[in-house]
Amino acid sequence: MNTFEKDKKYVAPTYGRFPVEIVGGKGSVLRDIDNKEYIDMGSGIAVNTFGCCDDEWVSAVKAQLDTFAHTSNLYYTSPCATLAQMLCERTGMKNVFFSNSGAEANECAIKAARRYGALNKGEDYYTIITLEKSFHGRTHTTLAATGQENFHKDFLPLTPGFVHTPPNDIDALSDAVKNNKCCAIMIEIVQGEGGVNALQSDFVKEVYKLCQENDLILICDEVQTGNGRTGKLYAYMHYGINPDVVTTAKGLGGGLPLGATMLGEKVKDIFSPGLNGSTFGGNPVCCSGAINVLSRLTDEFLETVWEKAQFIRDELSGVSGIEDISGLGLMIGLKTTKEAKEVVNTCIKNGVLVLTAKDRVRLLPPLNITKEQLSCALNIIKEACKI
Repeated sequence: MNTFEKDKKYVAPTYGRFPVEIVGGKGSVLRDIDNKEYIDMGSGIAVNTFGCCDDEWVSAVKAQLDTFAHTSNLYYTSPCATLAQMLCERTGMKNVFFSNSGAEANECAIKAARRYGALNKGEDYYTIITLEKSFHGRTHTTLAATGQENFHKDFLPLTPGFVHTPPNDIDALSDAVKNNKCCAIMIEIVQGEGGVNALQSDFVKEVYKLCQENDLILICDEVQTGNGRTGKLYAYMHYGINPDVVTTAKGLGGGLPLGATMLGEKVKDIFSPGLNGSTFGGNPVCCSGAINVLSRLTDEFLETVWEKAQFIRDELSGVSGIEDISGLGLMIGLKTTKEAKEVVNTCIKNGVLVLTAKDRVRLLPPLNITKEQLSCALNIIKEACKI
């Protein structure tokens, strides 16, 4: 059996895969089993921060593999402690819980918020408000937090205690705060899976103000937006706010599974030994990869991310078949006249890998993609969108 056949027989059918088997690559170029090359405009859904087989990242990971790959969290390890220090110093947060994924990072944030509510407001203050069109993960509780009915219907009953209000509607959100015993508000600065929708700046600032006035924990879900994706280290930094909890994953590990829940002043002491844990959280190999990623996301480098994002927008604005461009930084959604999947299939045929998000074509290239590669990919995308 070839890979397609083995996958169909033995892998749970939870993915609608494209008929491409990736066998290798370098940087922003991937190669399939037929030796066809593709410019990667998806980076593993915002995971491969510096593309495929990045030399510096590979060296950092290999060095740790040659030292030791894993030990339990009953012992101290330098990569875990160093990465936590770097995250706190770059964000102003106070400490970090490490896990394996964005969903787990969000689970930890939910636990922190609910314990804060119970300790400081009362045991019935557990409701968390999230936004419609949001996506916070695929565990049972993060599905409940997700503000999309299509993710709910097959797994009822969901974990109780979540209320969803429309994005950018501060009146609806304020009413929800008044009418529920709340402990937190949880938002994505850019709703990735919901259609690459960036929240309005005034709305985000009002959410922050609402949390301060009502002693609510503000959770920013930066699983996809974080680690330089939007041109800032974390997307909330575009808005001049200071969340109480920031969650991230995807691009942090640069290709290895790693989630992080950063806890601010209000919740820094919310956990004590035994109240949360993860067998693989803070794995030294994953943390070594993340240390390399984070060390390279300098202000100067993030400026180049913003410049590339502006270049993409300039190149695609007014193009035939592209009706609207949404998102922030190198997290871009294209509303196309053609169906998004048709555009994706045409791009694959012509050597460019792009993604979808709802009815949009989604672009998430490696942050260090070259101008030449970007130009080539955009020309193919334009042709695929043309009507």
